[in-house]
Amino acid sequence: MDFFLQLLFAGIGIGAVYALVALGFVLIFRATSVVNFAQGEFSMVAAYLMVVFAVDLGWPYWLAFLIAIAGMALLGAVFNLTVYYPLRNRTYLPVLISTIGASIFLSNTVLALYGPQPQVLPGWLDTPGFQVGPVYLDSQYLVVIAVTLALVGFQYWLFERTLLGKKLQATSQDKEMAALLGIPVAAMIMLTFVYSAVLGGVAGILVAPILFVSIQMGSTIALKAFAATIIGGFGDVAGAILGGFAIGIIETFGAAYISVPFKDAFAFLVLILFLALRPQGIFGERVAEKA
Repeated sequence: MDFFLQLLFAGIGIGAVYALVALGFVLIFRATSVVNFAQGEFSMVAAYLMVVFAVDLGWPYWLAFLIAIAGMALLGAVFNLTVYYPLRNRTYLPVLISTIGASIFLSNTVLALYGPQPQVLPGWLDTPGFQVGPVYLDSQYLVVIAVTLALVGFQYWLFERTLLGKKLQATSQDKEMAALLGIPVAAMIMLTFVYSAVLGGVAGILVAPILFVSIQMGSTIALKAFAATIIGGFGDVAGAILGGFAIGIIETFGAAYISVPFKDAFAFLVLILFLALRPQGIFGERVAEKA
């Protein structure tokens, strides 16, 4: 039981990262009907920004974090203007290909600037963790869980209790009707891209002390977060969060009880099962179409 609880804690911690990135996938999809395959690279870029500011330049951790997040907000705005906006009136396929191209561009740019050598980012807290009964609570996992819960709470407040949140929801549901009602659709989509980039950046910064900071970390996180969005029900916010936690727990227990080398494969095995048995996901609903 002690080992089980320890694995559950670790699974929830890494699942929180997948949930944040999956949330970014869902927000962009609901606002533009396009999957942003560069979402994982947002996490990778933010992690490298933290390495540059906090490790290479030696700036205070809180200052490096704020500047890195500001950089991600700027990247989200530039991404919207250069990748999505010029193709906004085209079909989804050109925009989809454009996000894949942007993903490749970001990863290769970081590779050219920083090199292939993985980097190490210190944890947020000085203490490594503490023991609670039979479970050792790693401080970085606690930070990941706490920040994720805070952001989920903030998102609920934003969308359900503020006028801005209502405008964002209206834009995601029907852009033409929202424009007729006087909602600045372009500004709402811009804000969605900025917020999505910040979410991805926070996820990358949170997981960086647990994993090595590397060029490949973004694609690995993005693939599992994408699987989480499908498992939860693509386009559903609650489903993305639940799917992210589920993927983290499943891969942690799979690595412990079945095989460590196949750790990254468990998420996709579960994804295949869902696509075969319940393709609409946990919270998704079947949509009937008439020919």
